[in-house]
Amino acid sequence: MGRGTRTVDLELEARIEVLRDTKQKYENIVALMKVFVDHFTMMCQTQKVLAEAFGELAGKSQDLQEEFQFNGETQFVLSKNGESLLAAVNFFISGMHTLCSKTMDDTLTTVKRYENSRVEYDAYRAELENLKLAPRTESNLNKQAQAQLNFSKHKDIYERLRADVGVKLQFLDENRVKVMQKQLLGFHNAIVAYFAGNQQQLVATLKQFNIKLGTDTSRPSWLEKNGADP
Repeated sequence: MGRGTRTVDLELEARIEVLRDTKQKYENIVALMKVFVDHFTMMCQTQKVLAEAFGELAGKSQDLQEEFQFNGETQFVLSKNGESLLAAVNFFISGMHTLCSKTMDDTLTTVKRYENSRVEYDAYRAELENLKLAPRTESNLNKQAQAQLNFSKHKDIYERLRADVGVKLQFLDENRVKVMQKQLLGFHNAIVAYFAGNQQQLVATLKQFNIKLGTDTSRPSWLEKNGADP
């Protein structure tokens, strides 16, 4: 097939580029959030162990019982609140992962098909243009007729996929805004409540966004069982 100029839809190309750039930036946020989870999980685990250590010493040190006990309680509450914050962060990561790896990828799959169809459309268009310039022999006229059929077929495919991409980009953008508004609000409310020490607001945020704790908090710790003992 012949070679010719590349068909370009500047507006659509710009929208596709924005999608690819946005996906890359969102994936970077997910990667950073995962690092945050790793470090914060370690801190929460350490706080829980520290609470146990303080609690045990409270039961064995009559002269410092009160001091060990309230330090143990503080570390225990921090670890519990940390688990709630981790649940909110993991909820954020899950939502972002779905948006990037499923919703955006689905649109980009259609984009790939569109780009492939454009290459084929340009190739058949160039072939037809070259045959129109060739000597009008019977052989060339037959080739031109076949080329015209191929061109029309691939033009239809190209235009249909171009329209599909436009529609999917529009729906994706609307869905992206809704998803990100929810995810960002939930993350903001949870992290502000955690660092403000507002346990009630933190719990309320989990309930508001239907976030389930990822760890088993039903089993009482040593501190819960013994911390209130004199």
